[in-house]
Amino acid sequence: MDDRLILRNNLRKARKERGYSQLEFARLVGVSRQTVSSIETGQFNPTAKLALVICIALDKKFEELFYFD
Repeated sequence: MDDRLILRNNLRKARKERGYSQLEFARLVGVSRQTVSSIETGQFNPTAKLALVICIALDKKFEELFYFD
């Protein structure tokens, strides 16, 4: 695997489309608001389990939210 690949996401856009604040969304998926912020800014990559929970909460496929850059 290429070490230069960076996991990016469309979480902020998808969250806002559904009308959730970071705090509301964090509570929905069971993490802190800081965790949501860190994922959105690319400072933290979610676990597979958390990524799946996020996809379910936003009714999105994994590839609609997460991608390599």
